[in-house]
Amino acid sequence: MDNCLFCKIIKGEMPSYKLYEDKFTYAFLDISNDGNGHILVVPKKHCKNVLDCDEETLAHIMKTVKMLGNHLINNCGFEGINILNASGESAEQSVFHLHFHILPRKRNDNMHVFPTLEKNAKTLEELCEEFKVK
Repeated sequence: MDNCLFCKIIKGEMPSYKLYEDKFTYAFLDISNDGNGHILVVPKKHCKNVLDCDEETLAHIMKTVKMLGNHLINNCGFEGINILNASGESAEQSVFHLHFHILPRKRNDNMHVFPTLEKNAKTLEELCEEFKVK
């Protein structure tokens, strides 16, 4: 896609701090330089988000996410990772090329990644009935 920031990075038209690349995926450091080494994993094939990505491409992305996560834990001294994704503008997706964030974690690193959410007005029974796949 011509105006896609991540497509330009994949094509080498924009610089990146590449950590890993294979036939299907590309992983690089997020330019925000936050956390303990914020990593983005993207498919080389342009997909807007998880919802329009084909299953084969999504499987390749998750394989890369898992491999990098294991590398961070087994070789880089981290104890865990957060994997984050936003799919859709209302979910706060800011770059409309599918990407997963990997945040390397250590015990007591004082990063608070998960939001604090307000209680839902509906009961769990009501939500279950509303959301159940039929």
